[in-house]
Amino acid sequence: MATRFFIDPDITKASTLPASFYKDQDLFNALKEKIFIKSWQWIGSDDLVPLPNHSYPFVLLDHYLTEPMLLIRNAQDELNCFSNVCTHRGNLIAKQPGIVTKFVCAYHGRRFSQEGTFEFMPEFKEAQDFPRDCDDLHKFKLKNLGPHLFAGMLPQFNFDSVLEVMRQRIGFLPLEQFKFESVLSKDYLVNAHWALYCDNYLEGFHIPFVHQDLNDTLDYGDYTTEIYDYCNLQIGYAKNDVEVFDLPEGHPDFGKKVAAYFYWIFPNMMFNFYPWGLSINIVKPLSMNKTKVAFLTYVWDESKFDKGAGALLDKVEREDEYVVEGVQKGLRSRFYQAGRFSPKREKGVHHFHKLIADFMNAEDE
Repeated sequence: MATRFFIDPDITKASTLPASFYKDQDLFNALKEKIFIKSWQWIGSDDLVPLPNHSYPFVLLDHYLTEPMLLIRNAQDELNCFSNVCTHRGNLIAKQPGIVTKFVCAYHGRRFSQEGTFEFMPEFKEAQDFPRDCDDLHKFKLKNLGPHLFAGMLPQFNFDSVLEVMRQRIGFLPLEQFKFESVLSKDYLVNAHWALYCDNYLEGFHIPFVHQDLNDTLDYGDYTTEIYDYCNLQIGYAKNDVEVFDLPEGHPDFGKKVAAYFYWIFPNMMFNFYPWGLSINIVKPLSMNKTKVAFLTYVWDESKFDKGAGALLDKVEREDEYVVEGVQKGLRSRFYQAGRFSPKREKGVHHFHKLIADFMNAEDE
């Protein structure tokens, strides 16, 4: 019988996911089909295919989902995302980014249009009931937040509602003007379960204990968490003269000293907005005990970079790694089963655990 989880919706009564969740290889594998395939993933920005007739092959969450995908901007300047696998024998179709008007598999010559539609296959005149719908390339759902693109494999929730939550606060920002800085971006390897990394991100409870510099910047007493269906938002308010957003009139937080908006999107995406720009963190499972976290930096106002709540991100990340890896080691104990939530400070973690339980318990269609 499959493992079932229960997270009481009343946080004042609820306990966390059991320690066994983080130690069970079968559960780690099941998360692919039960959660990741049924949610959304950030795949990059639209400048990957800057002009019509450009395509960009990539692998979604390599070493975990390892799904070959193909982003294309067609001749009509429309963006689409398809499977990068030929429907004949499974060969990869595109190997490098480039200009294309048709997709032709180099294995046996099967040809597809820019819309992923099957067009031609040599030596198939005798084949009956051919072509079928399944001979077209599978098309993935695609959404955007400004230039940022999100793909859904078999998504079980409407991503527009998530984007609307984000636009309510950061819609005034000219995301198209944010410049990706590769030299300021890097990957971190964390020796822990991917969900433990998310657990840590989803609460500011640890800030006074782990992040002294950040605690000196943010007003811990006013730190807030807002819960939505498939995302949540942590708002960091500034102490003293720390860099804050210049919020327009009519903004929900107009008049407040907002130093950072920390958005988490189920199950593994973080979008951290600062007065200087945006830090995207994508949590990528590698194994049950190892996670890669991609930090991608987009700068808008260089004069504010490395100031305020968005300063010393590398140091903050190292501090987070230290405590998360400590929890990973602690979970080896035979005597730790589960914990309780702080109703005031751990609403985000409770929300995350509740979503995991709901998705893992859902019957497959």
